[in-house]
Amino acid sequence: MEAAACAVGRTVPDGPWVGFAPTLDDGYALVIGAVGHDALRVAAEPRELLALAALYFEDALDPPPDDLAATLGDIGSLVRHVAEHEADDARRALLAEAVDAVDDGLAADVTIARLNRTLGERVDAAALIRGRVEELLGGG
Repeated sequence: MEAAACAVGRTVPDGPWVGFAPTLDDGYALVIGAVGHDALRVAAEPRELLALAALYFEDALDPPPDDLAATLGDIGSLVRHVAEHEADDARRALLAEAVDAVDDGLAADVTIARLNRTLGERVDAAALIRGRVEELLGGG
């Protein structure tokens, strides 16, 4: 049985939504769904999960379907999962700051900045996710 997906947003107006779902192997799947189609689930990379978390706080994507929308608790669990599985001490420290920002309900701009630091200076979360969706749906 698959876990319910949490949608973060739509890559284009009225287009497919993108989100995540926990998997049975203690991981997460990147999930892409569209009305009238089965959701596509693929193993998610940590940077994809962090990009989704950052996008939750940004206005870079169109809103997701209300009945699937991720909650702050979902995002907190997602970021904690990435932090718990990080082997590099420096990255784990950055992730701990991001976890604190989400869990403590810090201002969106502070939380976005901390999540973006975990992604790296030159990574655009929205571009990363849009590119991955296009690749998976055969448009890129």
